[in-house]
Amino acid sequence: MTHFGFARSFCRLIFIALLAASSALTHRATAKASGAAPGFADQTSAFLKKYVAADGTVGYAAIQRNPAELKALLKRIETFEAKKAPAAERKAFYLNAYNLLVIAAVVERYPTTSVMKLPGFFDTQRHKVAGENMTLNGLEANKLMRAYNDPRVHFALVCAAKGCPKLTPEAYRAERLEDQLTERARQVLRDPQFIRRDDAAGKVLLSEIFKWYAGDFKAAGKTAVGYINRFLAQPIPASYKVDYYPYDWSLNE
Repeated sequence: MTHFGFARSFCRLIFIALLAASSALTHRATAKASGAAPGFADQTSAFLKKYVAADGTVGYAAIQRNPAELKALLKRIETFEAKKAPAAERKAFYLNAYNLLVIAAVVERYPTTSVMKLPGFFDTQRHKVAGENMTLNGLEANKLMRAYNDPRVHFALVCAAKGCPKLTPEAYRAERLEDQLTERARQVLRDPQFIRRDDAAGKVLLSEIFKWYAGDFKAAGKTAVGYINRFLAQPIPASYKVDYYPYDWSLNE
């Protein structure tokens, strides 16, 4: 190789190295500017896969014995820079934060057979989320429903009760959030234990979620049954009698 050829090859290597370094710096700067917590979704998924069974039940006792992973996630929830994050990233963050905070609040006062036996669980106990102090009800109402007006949120939030939609062992992610929420709604609304349809009797029993949050579904331009039908292969006829079955507040363990 001539001196000229060697110099040209050396310059090319230097250019490639500088380009790679610039790309890495840009990626880190973008993450910082958006408020992103690098790896938070991955860390959340790893935690959920470890402690959430296929049927959606949670190993609260095991988490209580080994709380380090949960504590690390709670620290990231406290320090997340929500104001710098894009809308989809904030939405995914608050969904994950709610489900993790529910688990943490149960673990803190475990053993128990129901969150309804824990005073103030939803409306008094406060949690630090993205630098703000809020209750679980406040997080749901102000950071999710009021901000996004998306009824699918009700099928993604899990309140530690068997009557809730099942917890999935996967974090919500900004880049796949729309698909994840639609699939979650489809899975929940096609679960015969959640939507109890009796074709022979011409009636359907709904979760009380549809009673408590009727306004959210009406705001989407649908009755409860009309909204549910969007996700069903076989729609519920308008002639069916609609009623509600009692909510099961037993702990989802």
